[in-house]
Amino acid sequence: MVCSYGIGYVNMRLDKFLADMGAGTRSDIKKDIRKGKVTVGGETVKSADLQVDPESDVCYCGRKITYAVNEYYMVNKPAGVISASDDARQSTVIDLLPDEKRQDLFPVGRLDKDTEGLLIITNDGALAHRLLSPKNHVDKVYYAKVSGIVTDTDIKCFAEGMRIGEDIMTLPAKLEVLGTSYERTSEVFVTIHEGKFHQIKKMFEVRGKEVLYLKRLSMGPLRLDDTLAPGEYRKLSDEEISELRKW
Repeated sequence: MVCSYGIGYVNMRLDKFLADMGAGTRSDIKKDIRKGKVTVGGETVKSADLQVDPESDVCYCGRKITYAVNEYYMVNKPAGVISASDDARQSTVIDLLPDEKRQDLFPVGRLDKDTEGLLIITNDGALAHRLLSPKNHVDKVYYAKVSGIVTDTDIKCFAEGMRIGEDIMTLPAKLEVLGTSYERTSEVFVTIHEGKFHQIKKMFEVRGKEVLYLKRLSMGPLRLDDTLAPGEYRKLSDEEISELRKW
């Protein structure tokens, strides 16, 4: 039997290789392996614990399976969907991806259930950690519509950071007014560098205002693709991934 072992790669079980690439559940894959439906290096194998590496030539039910060590997606999260990998009762952002997807994907950070906009989904834990760490000061820009007229005092309070709980102090944030309406509502951009629970809503609440609509537009160098409707997604380009890795 011929198996290729790429330099710098970590070997893994054959059933994990296939499950990671969304070929099916581990239990179903094991059954198909025993039935002779998998080949490695052109030869039929019947052992699910066979050690292979990401560069191995693997075919499942006649279809070549190429292993991607990491995958990166941009999702335009719609309201009503939760930012989680799995939930027995509610739809998650992972459910927006195709059925045949790898099993180790997760959202980078979270958006509230009623918040829309940019969300990165990946299996790259190191990148997620860098993007979410407050010490890296990754800009997260939101568009918001709020009740009331945003004042210069509001802008100053955001810029200084504010207490949004008994022991919770936010980092300085940027508040930019886009306009106001006759209904006494304001449209604003908010830039934060962290992601405390309900942070933007609580910051406006401290200032006596209510967030009526909230959408994330960008995270670091990555901007939401204007062509993506709510609920749609696409893979990140090599250039976008490279820019994110600079953080």
